[in-house]
Amino acid sequence: MRLPSMSQPFLLAPIAECAPGPPGPQVRLAVLGARGVGKSAMIVRFLTKRFIGDYEPNTGNLYSRLVHLEGEHVAVQIQDTPGCIQVQEDCVQVLDSLSRCVKWAEGFLLVYSITDYSSYQSVRPLYQHIRTVHPDARTPIIIVGNKADLLHARQVQAKEGLQLANELGSLFLEISTSDDSQGVCDVFRYLCKEVSKLQHSISADRRRSSIIPRPKSPNMQDLKRRFKQALSSKVK
Repeated sequence: MRLPSMSQPFLLAPIAECAPGPPGPQVRLAVLGARGVGKSAMIVRFLTKRFIGDYEPNTGNLYSRLVHLEGEHVAVQIQDTPGCIQVQEDCVQVLDSLSRCVKWAEGFLLVYSITDYSSYQSVRPLYQHIRTVHPDARTPIIIVGNKADLLHARQVQAKEGLQLANELGSLFLEISTSDDSQGVCDVFRYLCKEVSKLQHSISADRRRSSIIPRPKSPNMQDLKRRFKQALSSKVK
């Protein structure tokens, strides 16, 4: 079985949800994972607090929303991505088609369903692709095991998700989008905070690198010593 090629480009026109006003902090997030893991439901849950169980297969919606985060309003853009990571042998081809989205985003949620082991297997190649595009290890990536309410259908144990996250050096959480609105909000808000921290760190690095180092003050004792040596040589 081969996956359909993705003819529609990512980064479609955003939904006009940000109120007009002076430009402020901006955060760009991407939610990636296999088909049917609940990516769209997670995003809508975070933005509207509502849970919608069924979605038409999406072609990469970009959501924009003003979010109150630690005392300031942050313009958050969240890129939803088509769930076409299913067959391992095609992962490289599919990941290439995601490169534009990965390059654009500053923080990532890698989502799998605890009821679908193949979706769990898709996390590692997605993570590796992100690290190829963003070699800076500070780029925040969170691994999320969704549908934690469906324990009767569990195929991926929590310890497997935790082990994978530890191997990759990432944070891991299990959530239920349908049952736990607060858990979903916490995941997105935490990722927003981590991206904001990285933005401030990069800005500080740039400011430091742009400062011209101040020349060292001359050592007066050393100058006197050299002057005396010069005079002595002339006398001789």
